[in-house]
Amino acid sequence: MNTNKDAVKKILKYISAYKGFVSGAAACAFLSVATSLAGPLLIGLSIDSMLGRGAVDFNFIMKILVALAFIYGVNSLAIWLLTYLTNSIAYRTVNSMRRDLFRKINTLPLKFYDTNPHGDTISRFVNDMDAIGDGMLQGISALLTGVFTILGAIGFMLYIDPLMSVVVILSAPVSFLVARFITKRSQQMFKEQAKILGRLNGYVEEMIGGQKVVQSFGFEQQSFRQFGSINSELHKAGIKAQFISSLTNPSTRVVNNITYAITGIIGSVNAILGHITVGDISSFLIYSSLFSKPFNEITGVLTQIQAAAASARRIFAIMDMECEKPDEPEASDIKQPTGALSFEKVFFAYDVKNPLIKNFNLSVKPGSRIAIVGKSGAGKTTLVNLLMRFYEVDSGKICVDGTDIGDITRNSLRRCFGMVLQDTWLFGGTIRDNIAYGRPEAAEQEIIDAAKAAGAHGFIKRLPKGYDTIITDAGENLSQGQKQLLTIARVMLANPPMLILDEATSSIDTMTEIRIQKALLKMMEGRTSFVIAHRLSTIRESDLILVMDQGDIVESGTHDELLKTGGHYAKLYSSQF
Repeated sequence: MNTNKDAVKKILKYISAYKGFVSGAAACAFLSVATSLAGPLLIGLSIDSMLGRGAVDFNFIMKILVALAFIYGVNSLAIWLLTYLTNSIAYRTVNSMRRDLFRKINTLPLKFYDTNPHGDTISRFVNDMDAIGDGMLQGISALLTGVFTILGAIGFMLYIDPLMSVVVILSAPVSFLVARFITKRSQQMFKEQAKILGRLNGYVEEMIGGQKVVQSFGFEQQSFRQFGSINSELHKAGIKAQFISSLTNPSTRVVNNITYAITGIIGSVNAILGHITVGDISSFLIYSSLFSKPFNEITGVLTQIQAAAASARRIFAIMDMECEKPDEPEASDIKQPTGALSFEKVFFAYDVKNPLIKNFNLSVKPGSRIAIVGKSGAGKTTLVNLLMRFYEVDSGKICVDGTDIGDITRNSLRRCFGMVLQDTWLFGGTIRDNIAYGRPEAAEQEIIDAAKAAGAHGFIKRLPKGYDTIITDAGENLSQGQKQLLTIARVMLANPPMLILDEATSSIDTMTEIRIQKALLKMMEGRTSFVIAHRLSTIRESDLILVMDQGDIVESGTHDELLKTGGHYAKLYSSQF
């Protein structure tokens, strides 16, 4: 598990890629601190040049005013450049982290998406990354200027009066211990706040995505109450984290103010005794204030820094996850597969305590049309997940053309299959881009031919911009049936050697289904095809029908053979017809 220290180390590793910006920021920080430290010394000299009425060296004071104007002008420019550079470092770092996080989630196994709320994952891309950016913006500037300010202020204070310097320096560890005592107790609360925020995002995404169902079942009030409950948890966690964290700054300021008062008294006594001048006291008090300023600034932005650390831990928790099992070194691409498939003594379980598939055996000849039917949870889709290597078998093996799929690279294996699923997936873009998703280099006429074969060309031409129509909100401007037709056209254009149809026509009306069935039958000619279906009317022509129950094949045969046996399939068929 990532600790705050681990998270900081990993963020620093990202920052190290921008050494030029860091060096520039450090130079600007040094320049701004140097000019701010030079000011009090000149102010003290100007005070000492005012001895009394009629004893004021105006020429000297004028020179000091000119010098101060120049110094503070340079200081302002250095601070502006420092702000620009720290912004560049923060946003470039977050940009790199967000890019790496996106690359990472594309390598995670399907199990990650099955077990983690999508909204929580999205929250890490948006809210957690923003929190890291805010923390870096505040923290980098405070750290760079703080180090130089503390070292410079100590040097000038020791030069003016060592005794008062010791008093001021001793206050630093007291401030640190007070701040550490408070931050240790607030850090866990920031972590909890980030976790609840992820839950809230996940819930909101679910409710917005299923708003039609929410309203049709009159679930508005219940969903609002559940939202209110999570929102209330977030409010309480946020209040606690902010309240405890906010104690840090005033607590350290109390220590600093007490120190300021003590040094003022000591300085006054020394001035009376003639050890230092009034100008020296003035300069020293300014330096003591500058010395404590970095501690106050860091504790002031501690809330953002703590939130950033908590968010970084959530992000690196994903970044440190194991990727999808890599291909074996000797794995090779499969070329021109015939479509012969076999399952040999396959065992698999999502949960070790509850095995789903046990000693599964199946042999499929090239070009066969295999239908898989059974109750929900029987293991139909699991077979597809194993075949595509979305999940790995626990034991046994699956072979394509006699080669264990574990010895075939995933990319080449998955390109052998065209999948049409019950849940359609379309992205924001033109209809043309969505159809050509698997073959972006396809010619315009090939895209149109695929759409015609899928029965989608007609409705596409009726759209305002035809194939240039933009699909919005994952296809919310299309009907469910139209979206399914586009996914079928996508597979037809890809023209894979094997097919997997998982309830591919379940969202299409009867007349369209008849049309699509003809297109699918044509597409399946000469190809090994797996058809998962609840509507048995779509699988009558299959070469082999497998009836599954609790991960096992309980019946197999053709449509007519299974009807004659009067078993599971006959009961399913009679329940529908």
